[in-house]
Amino acid sequence: MRPADLAREHGLSTQAVRNYEQDGFLPPAARTPSGYRIYTEVHASALRAFLALVAAHGHATAGGIMIAVHADDLDRALTLVDRGHEQLLRDRETLNTVRTAIGHLTTEAAPAPAATDWSIGELAHRLDVTAATIRAWERAGILVPRRNPATGYRVFTAADIRDAELTHLLRRGGYPLEHIATVVGQVRTAGGTESLVDALETWREKLTARGVAMLDAAGLLGAYLRSRP
Repeated sequence: MRPADLAREHGLSTQAVRNYEQDGFLPPAARTPSGYRIYTEVHASALRAFLALVAAHGHATAGGIMIAVHADDLDRALTLVDRGHEQLLRDRETLNTVRTAIGHLTTEAAPAPAATDWSIGELAHRLDVTAATIRAWERAGILVPRRNPATGYRVFTAADIRDAELTHLLRRGGYPLEHIATVVGQVRTAGGTESLVDALETWREKLTARGVAMLDAAGLLGAYLRSRP
């Protein structure tokens, strides 16, 4: 096969195919005596797997998976796949938690501090974001943690953690901070949840689409692994 043969199947440019090979997303191609690349069905299978992984996990993770495969580090490749599924499961759990909470929202004050209160570092670690991101959400009015009187450090209660989980979910769904501040404010005050319901339904649809994409990608990656010499 020529680069154009692989490119045509996916509507890509031949340069894109060559770039994918150069970046390690495809196995190295043999060359003719005159220097032209020769691709095989194995390369076609690799390209199908890579593009499906992009749709399921994003370009960076898809590239990491393919590079690990071509380095014969299958454990690393599968770990990256597992992390994607783990993140999807966490997103589903957070979504379900928030949807359940909608029916129980009241205008009562937030729960009293408990032994499970978290520091900013613990919350950032839980969400896999930086402390600077948490502070940015606070500046946007999304989070309103109290301060420890003795140390001045932020203290995040169960209600704050719920708001942060919701914020993280909506940020991955592409929602701007201004919109999230409104949605989280509605959760906090129970002053109407229509926009929250709409946002959660949109994100549920995205999670479903991503889950299906992961199934497709897993099948194509498995087919590629079986096709390799």
